[in-house]
Amino acid sequence: MRLCAFVIAFLSGLAAAPLAAQPAANESPDVAAVVDKFHAALAAGDSAAALQLLADDAVMLEAGSVESRSEYGKNHLPADIEFEKGVSTKRSPIRVIVRGDTAWATSTSEVVGTFQGKPVNFVGAESMVLTREPGGWRIRAIHWSSRAIKPPQ
Repeated sequence: MRLCAFVIAFLSGLAAAPLAAQPAANESPDVAAVVDKFHAALAAGDSAAALQLLADDAVMLEAGSVESRSEYGKNHLPADIEFEKGVSTKRSPIRVIVRGDTAWATSTSEVVGTFQGKPVNFVGAESMVLTREPGGWRIRAIHWSSRAIKPPQ
């Protein structure tokens, strides 16, 4: 009899578990929209819009260095905007994972064009970490890496 009561209690608990474990809403499109807005701001040359999407404590990691939001705004952001004007970028779909108030978005890209008079031809990878704030999702970290595509010989 005790075994029967245990089995009933156990099965009742299993039946209720999926309801409690279901996520609220799929917020992946909201996260991907922030990433897209960041890239659109760069392409439009809108540094204020790009910086608005970055949290105050955001960090950018690229080429073996780390920049704060402030450093990025002064040093690297103007070059990123100039870069966007001279190249054509084909991005893969953004893959988003959301866990509570944290999300990460990853994508790859193929970039071709000219920057500062030199030809550009590379593939890149990007990852962003975002957190949910009262005003929406904000970027907390960006990591970029790339490698040159060598022409066939």
